[in-house]
Amino acid sequence: MKRIPRLPLVALALAALALHASMAEAQQGAPFTIAETGQQFARLQDAVNAIGDRSGTVRIAPGRYGECAVQGAGDVAYLAEVPGQTVFDGGTCEGKGTLVLRGRSARVEGLVFTNIKVPDFNGAGIRLEKGNLAVSQAWFRDSQQGILAGEDTAATITVDKSTFTRLGTCEGPGGCAHSIYIGNYGALTVTRSRFEAGRGGHYVKSRAARIGVLGNSFDDSAGRATNYMIDLPGGASGQISDNWFVQGANKENYSAFIAVAAEGAQHSSAGLMIQANDARFAPGVSRESTFVAVWGSDTVQIGANRLAAGLKRTDRR
Repeated sequence: MKRIPRLPLVALALAALALHASMAEAQQGAPFTIAETGQQFARLQDAVNAIGDRSGTVRIAPGRYGECAVQGAGDVAYLAEVPGQTVFDGGTCEGKGTLVLRGRSARVEGLVFTNIKVPDFNGAGIRLEKGNLAVSQAWFRDSQQGILAGEDTAATITVDKSTFTRLGTCEGPGGCAHSIYIGNYGALTVTRSRFEAGRGGHYVKSRAARIGVLGNSFDDSAGRATNYMIDLPGGASGQISDNWFVQGANKENYSAFIAVAAEGAQHSSAGLMIQANDARFAPGVSRESTFVAVWGSDTVQIGANRLAAGLKRTDRR
């Protein structure tokens, strides 16, 4: 019986390395994969275009990308293969942001957005123009805005387990940018997320009719020239509860932590409940402020909250 010669261990190791290298090259050449079909693309926009008006999932390989994409239709999920290891760095479309969304819906999971800047100072990791949006395990950092949304009263936005770091600016001629800025949407819900070290504007500004801010941390101790933690300029119903707020020393406006209807009562705030929150000043900061400032005639329901010395429960302005 003829014996089959065995490859030396060194040859086997070299073959394995070559296979690994070829697989890495293939992945680098086509990092955007449509999960439902297995199609691979070198450009994110091409993958989004291939889904078109249908529903589909774009799986994104680990790496750093200067890509951006515009979604004009359909239901598209943008998923990092390894959460936290897919970084979109500086790429913008239409002078707006990295993901410009105006389809039926979008889902974003595990992605990092950084260094997003445009000439009008509104550069955002996600620029939402219409449709539903669900974001989870995402990190927005060192940009003009994290999420900026337009107007869609029939749609909802949810943000869960995400981090917003060193965002916001008041340099632009059109006003301030913020960590999250939502236009007149049906509802915004933010849960289990962290806001920290803002660079201007508010941490959450929302004109949505319904609001839920639940179980988040707002750490302004390293903030610079920031304003409110939460601004509901047109009022809203819903709930703000179980959050942790720390106001830092370097503020453009330290007069309140939460502002309600400062720009008029577009929505009723009579159904807004604020309770079970912890609000304090950063170590070494000694001042007076108001936890909830209310404009207009609506009676906001303010339950039991843990407030630091020098922090007034509420006032009407």
